[in-house]
Amino acid sequence: MPIRARGSRLTYRSLMVAALAALTTTLLAPAGAQGAEAGAATSREAGPSADGHPRSGPPVSRPVHSYENAVRESVWVDTGLDGDGDGRNDRVAVDIVRPREPARQGRRIPVIMDASPYYSCCGRGNESQLKTYDADGRPVQFPLYYDNYFVPRGYAFVAVDLAGTNRSDGCVDVGGPSDVTSAKAVIDWLNGRARGYTTRTGQRRATADWSNGRTGMIGKSYDGTVANAVAATGVDGLRTIVPIGAISSWYDYYFSQGAPLYDGGPDRLSDGVESPEARGRCTAVQRRLVEGAPRSGDWTRLWTERDYVKDARKVRASVFAVHGMQDLNVRTKHLGQWWDALAARGVERRIWLSQAGHVDPFDFRRAEWVDTLHRWFDHYLLGYDNGIEREPMADIERSPGQWSTDRFWPPRTTHAVTVRPGPGAAPGVGTLGLRPARPGATETFTDDPALNELEWAADADRPTAAKAAFRTPPLSRDLRLSGSSTVTVTATPTTSSAHLSAVLVDLGPDTIRDYGASGEGITTLPGRTCWGASTTGDSACFKETRADTATVDRTVFSRGWADLGTHASAGHGRPLTPGRAHTITLRLAATDHVVQAGHRLALIVAGTDRGLIEPPDSTPTLTLDLARTSATLPLAGGTAGLGAVP
Repeated sequence: MPIRARGSRLTYRSLMVAALAALTTTLLAPAGAQGAEAGAATSREAGPSADGHPRSGPPVSRPVHSYENAVRESVWVDTGLDGDGDGRNDRVAVDIVRPREPARQGRRIPVIMDASPYYSCCGRGNESQLKTYDADGRPVQFPLYYDNYFVPRGYAFVAVDLAGTNRSDGCVDVGGPSDVTSAKAVIDWLNGRARGYTTRTGQRRATADWSNGRTGMIGKSYDGTVANAVAATGVDGLRTIVPIGAISSWYDYYFSQGAPLYDGGPDRLSDGVESPEARGRCTAVQRRLVEGAPRSGDWTRLWTERDYVKDARKVRASVFAVHGMQDLNVRTKHLGQWWDALAARGVERRIWLSQAGHVDPFDFRRAEWVDTLHRWFDHYLLGYDNGIEREPMADIERSPGQWSTDRFWPPRTTHAVTVRPGPGAAPGVGTLGLRPARPGATETFTDDPALNELEWAADADRPTAAKAAFRTPPLSRDLRLSGSSTVTVTATPTTSSAHLSAVLVDLGPDTIRDYGASGEGITTLPGRTCWGASTTGDSACFKETRADTATVDRTVFSRGWADLGTHASAGHGRPLTPGRAHTITLRLAATDHVVQAGHRLALIVAGTDRGLIEPPDSTPTLTLDLARTSATLPLAGGTAGLGAVP
């Protein structure tokens, strides 16, 4: 998925062009890098026994297998679908690297899988690595470190080309049945329920007699989204998923309650990731993507098919979710609604929340991440009783590189508290507290598509025509918001269309990750560290990073948007009646943020948030009925967290 830089405000189209152009400068790992085994052994380990287990301490898999001599092979799995309409079932390409020794010993092993559309078009990871092959088509380089690190520890790594990409048949349908079945069919094959072949078109069968069927899916962005989707099918054999910055409902990637977040739809993403061959044969699928995702923002059958939250009841795998709280590509609304649905069904889960944008934890907390992921897979795929499931549920970045933990997330002391705006001494600069405004109190603003949330926040204490800001007094104690907020607005427009934005702002000085810069909170360094074993064609050594920080005097930490025309029906917009009041509740992105004592909390309501939503087809002035406007916030400690705020 394209990443929209906060500072440059790039459009969807320009980002896709830039992403594809970046392929010409893809960074390749050094050919001569050899197997430094960073992080292979920890202080817990006293050396392996014959089967690779440590002799004392919690069990942990050890790098006792040869990576250089590992089996590298490709299999094509029959999906049972004919997405490209050529009269034969689509086969998806599955590139596999697995240790040779277990099969010789008669042991079967688990699988770590990353199913992606990006292996040939755009690359994976901070260095945009692509799959590479030798002259006979055998896989040489597997992007990222999963293979280098985990294969010597007794896992197989499986990299699946989604249908319509790289060496797979079929068409990309952006989160639909073809995408999901691409990965699900591979899990079925690993468990003996689907057919695999040694070539793309031949009839020689390939079996996964080396696999015990236990599969963990991992991936960032689109890849993590596929993991969510496959888990929502309840497929047998999928034991855990690790979605990083992942989508939970594709509608919410392209729209926010009817307001378009991009100037294009899923057809553009499909066109950007499909192989050249697929583009020629998949015009019918492209047409269905256009027709099924109207720019009106109305909910259609296409979006129902791509909503995984509704199927959370089917999830049997454990979930280790990771998300940047300032991810403005895959916003944390996706995380919040997925997490809440999993919690309601008692799914075993864990979460990491960083202050970065759309960034992999390997690039913002590398050593801790690899260690935690290692123990997670050891427990859920190898069955080791290492205690990881009894550790705190949440790791949360409080300031760059500084983390706290919570036994449960949100904390069990969190309660929904309703705060209310009130008029102030100057127009558009009001109060925020527990008391409702007097009947008849109003604030007015005019949509200005040239402005964004950072500019609104900078003017939180000054009257401006484009927003209404409401602020608490300086807080007497730290105020923690943990979870998802809502803002209910009653607004009277002057035109028949209007878009609304609501943002929560911490008014006070801080040092944060610079999520608006090109690295979205990280700076890539020239030095490398190694995480696993290497071969000449596949290095385990990756560029280091450090936090990219900014000193600020205010921080927007949660946001939400809506088309006011969806006030009566969340799935269908309609023209507004100018001069008539309409009430709508905006669902804000999940977060975990502490407004420090001495800072102020602000709620800002405005129109178009430039660069984050598209403007309406008119320029409305909106009048807020303050007595019928409020925000419901997830406050740790409930109202007590507000201290003396009236």
